[in-house]
Amino acid sequence: MTTATTAGLTAAEAARRAREGRANTPVRGSSRTTATILRTTVFSFYNNVLFVIGIALLALGRYSDALVSVGLGIINAALAAVQELRARRALDRLQLLAREPVTVLRDGQETGMSPADVVEGDLLRVRGGDQVVVDGPLVEGAVEADESLLTGESDPVPKAVGATLLSGSAISSGEGLQRAEAVGTDSHAGRLTLAARADTTDVTPLQWRIDLVVRLVILLVLLMSGAILAQALLEGSTVLRFVQTSAVLSGLVPYGLFFLIAVAYAVGGARIAGHGALVQQTNAVEAISRVDVVCTDKTGTLTSGYLALVEMVEISESPVPALLGTFARSARSTNATTAALVDLPGRRVVPDDEVEFRSALRWSGLVLPTEAAPEASARRTLVLGAPSAVLDRLADDEVTVDLVERESRARAERGFRVLVLASSSGPLRDADGRPALPRLRAEALVVLGDELRPGVEDTLAGLAADGVAVKVISGDDPVTVAALARRAGLVGAALSGAQLAALSGDAFDDAVDATTVFGRVAPEQKEEIVGALRRRGHHVAMVGDGVNDARALKRAHVGVAMRSGSSVTRDVADIVLLDDSFATLPPARTEGRRIVAGVGSSMYLFLARVTTQMLVILTVTLLGLGFPYTPTQVGLTLFTVGLPTFFLTMWARPAPPSEDLLVSLARFVLPVGILTAGFATAVYAYLYRLVSDGLSDGGTRGVEIWERYTGLARTDPSFVTSAATLGAQSGLSVFVSTTAIVLILLLEPPHRIFTAWRPVSDDRRPTWLAAGLFVAFAVVLVVPATRAYFGLTAPDPPVVYVSGIALVGWFVVLTLALRYRLLERAIGLTPPGGERAGTRTHHQ
Repeated sequence: MTTATTAGLTAAEAARRAREGRANTPVRGSSRTTATILRTTVFSFYNNVLFVIGIALLALGRYSDALVSVGLGIINAALAAVQELRARRALDRLQLLAREPVTVLRDGQETGMSPADVVEGDLLRVRGGDQVVVDGPLVEGAVEADESLLTGESDPVPKAVGATLLSGSAISSGEGLQRAEAVGTDSHAGRLTLAARADTTDVTPLQWRIDLVVRLVILLVLLMSGAILAQALLEGSTVLRFVQTSAVLSGLVPYGLFFLIAVAYAVGGARIAGHGALVQQTNAVEAISRVDVVCTDKTGTLTSGYLALVEMVEISESPVPALLGTFARSARSTNATTAALVDLPGRRVVPDDEVEFRSALRWSGLVLPTEAAPEASARRTLVLGAPSAVLDRLADDEVTVDLVERESRARAERGFRVLVLASSSGPLRDADGRPALPRLRAEALVVLGDELRPGVEDTLAGLAADGVAVKVISGDDPVTVAALARRAGLVGAALSGAQLAALSGDAFDDAVDATTVFGRVAPEQKEEIVGALRRRGHHVAMVGDGVNDARALKRAHVGVAMRSGSSVTRDVADIVLLDDSFATLPPARTEGRRIVAGVGSSMYLFLARVTTQMLVILTVTLLGLGFPYTPTQVGLTLFTVGLPTFFLTMWARPAPPSEDLLVSLARFVLPVGILTAGFATAVYAYLYRLVSDGLSDGGTRGVEIWERYTGLARTDPSFVTSAATLGAQSGLSVFVSTTAIVLILLLEPPHRIFTAWRPVSDDRRPTWLAAGLFVAFAVVLVVPATRAYFGLTAPDPPVVYVSGIALVGWFVVLTLALRYRLLERAIGLTPPGGERAGTRTHHQ
């Protein structure tokens, strides 16, 4: 194998290695292709059934039936496909490395090229401000690398010859040559990108429950379909009737729930955006509502990433603020320390000499010109450095040195960064020109601290009051992190990454659950901490800004990124805080709870409708009274159920997610469905016999009207049956539609008669909604065009009387049943001795 020299590779050798697949090729592609996404979302088994039914109805000329029975399923499939494709494109865009050109030695010449053209064995020139694009050792020079985005360590790391530079880090200072040893997917950046691109989307509890309910309904519909269609074949039904029956049965599946939750997530995301957070994963709207543990990085999340001057402990009589201000304004390179001091009084001068701060030195210094020095008789040398670097060079008396050491240690133990400002009349370099400290005189202690983001303390206090635990996970020293957490109002135990590494199994999970602060934590340990919390049953949100947080963000139920953080972290996050404000989380959580409560309430109406229609179809079919619905009549539920559920979801009040939602649904849906189906079947049977007997007596009264309704002549053998079925269907549709509207008042009661099951609401919008729907439904019945579209007869007196009497009786019986839980006891949902603890549902 050819060995790279200081001349670098030749162009021919680089081309050969590129052909061998040893180039720094960016990570590309996705685990899911477009074809796979379309196959799983659009062309699922149930959607294929809908497509077949829709095509058959179109072929038979039943365009309105096809639209009503198949349209919503297609819309849901399209929405799911669009969301999946959007998520895949976001992952495909994800890249850790920038695309700026890099400098490579080729044929002994420095050449600028794309990072993708670098090959294994290349020599790269790295300078301050450059991003490292490959893994490999430094073979010449010395640099300091900023690895904060990779490891969470905020201080630059000195790198001498032989030390490895990791792709994704940045060069803070210095210059050197790096040999490329790991490139492309084998590099640190490549592995992180692959891990970040992995699809780990969680299904939320509400999504899981809706999916479970829909699957259960599909199973019941399939069983019903087999029996009813077999009976239709035996009776010799027409192809049209067979297809219409299939469309009605398929329409029982509450696909509207999927559509509703998609719309609700979109509206919730828009509301959350109004509070300063961008929702990138739609179901994060619900997931954030269930969070009971928030894990957060320190730098860039709790803190602004800047240092703030906390205290100046003056030791001498010198004008310390002016000295510090002059030092900060005159330094050629700005860093976090000088940025924290630049607002102090002082003036900018051009120093005679300067030693910039480096981690290896742990101090920086300026030699001010004579005219700018505080003492005009001599030049003044100012040094700002860590106590450990400066103490041995202090020429002060023992009392002063002891004071500096004692006060520095006390403040460092509280998590602050302490620097010593010292002065001298000597130079900053030795005879060979290398940086060296002269004998110094202590002027002051400069105490710096991480600057907390505005509102962090109030936000953490609000989360704690709401039962949400907050855990700080950082790559910094545990003492520093714990001190910062105390400043932010968090109190609890602290552990280091080394202590966590010594634990495993239940001991590890116990330690994570009981600890508030984690320091010196590696990126993979952040992911392990989130995993331990999930194993303990917590719903976890991870807040971060660096690449080192990306894996933990993906492991959490909700990944939250700061807008100012790395592009990788933003791309993998479910939510991005646009204002970099931690204070956005509580309002986002509240909006999430509002949406979850609204969708939960809407499920009551949807499932009550499905249960009623299924029981009516079964009962009427067993009685041999024809088939009770046409596809367009089932489509009325979009008007009487779909529309109100949308508004009820938007108007919902925030409430903690119900963990016993399925039980609560059963306690409402089964009584309502059984009673409504009982009254509805009675209405259908009575009107069927009424019309049938009236036409079978040989009389002519109303015959012309029924001929017009059915499109059949009175001499047709099926005339009486068709007329009776149509009249009964109209009465049934009127009754079921009006009961669906009344159920809105049971969900959001305007009167105290309902308080045994639901709390009193001061929101009158649901009442006005129900009134508006009654008026709109009356218009549907009166206007011939809409009445004909839904296959209804005119509101003749028998239909109005029978439906009205049944509605009053149903309302009285259902109110008593819900108030005293009569049917619940009968079907075993409530023990005879009293109400089951925790099963009463209150949507606030």
